Amino acid sequence: MTTTKRSTKADPVYEVRKSPVHGNGVFALKPIAAGERIIEYRGQRISWDEATERAAQAGGPVNHTFYFSLADGRVIDGGRRGNDARWINHACTPNCEAFEDEGKVYIHAMRDIEAGEELNYNYALIYDEPHTAKLKKLFACRCGTPGCTGTMLAPKRRSRGKSTSA
Repeated sequence: MTTTKRSTKADPVYEVRKSPVHGNGVFALKPIAAGERIIEYRGQRISWDEATERAAQAGGPVNHTFYFSLADGRVIDGGRRGNDARWINHACTPNCEAFEDEGKVYIHAMRDIEAGEELNYNYALIYDEPHTAKLKKLFACRCGTPGCTGTMLAPKRRSRGKSTSA
C-alpha cells in the first residue's frame, strides 16, 4: 500500500525554489520513498474550450504547462487556484509520475528520491498539429537527463502503412 506524506509547515517534504532546469522547481527536503504520494495537482477545473480561449487571450498556442488533462475531458488549470505541484518541472527521465484517481491528480515518486533532488515528471504533452521545428522550439526540454528527447511533446503515433511486396 502506498504511504501518504503531506508536506506541512511543521514537517515539509519539499520546497519550491529556483530551478536550474526552468523557472521555479520543487525540491525534496528529505528522502522520499518510491511509490510515495507527494502532492495533489490542484487548480481550477475548466473545459478544453476554456483552456484554448485562455491561451488565445494570452496571445499564444495552448502551450501553458500549468494545464493538466483529466480523463473526463476537462483540464486542471494550475495557474488559477493552483498549488506548489504546478512548479514541478518536466524531465524525459523522471523521478515522479502523475496518477489520476477519481478525478484528482496525484504526483508519486517512481523511485527513491534523495533530499535536495528536484522532483520532475514527463509531461508527455499531446499536440495534434504536426510537430514542426517551430512547435518543438515552443515545447523545448531543458531537463538534461541522459534520455532527453529535446521536447516535452509526446511522440506522434505513426500510422502503419500497407506493406507491398514485389
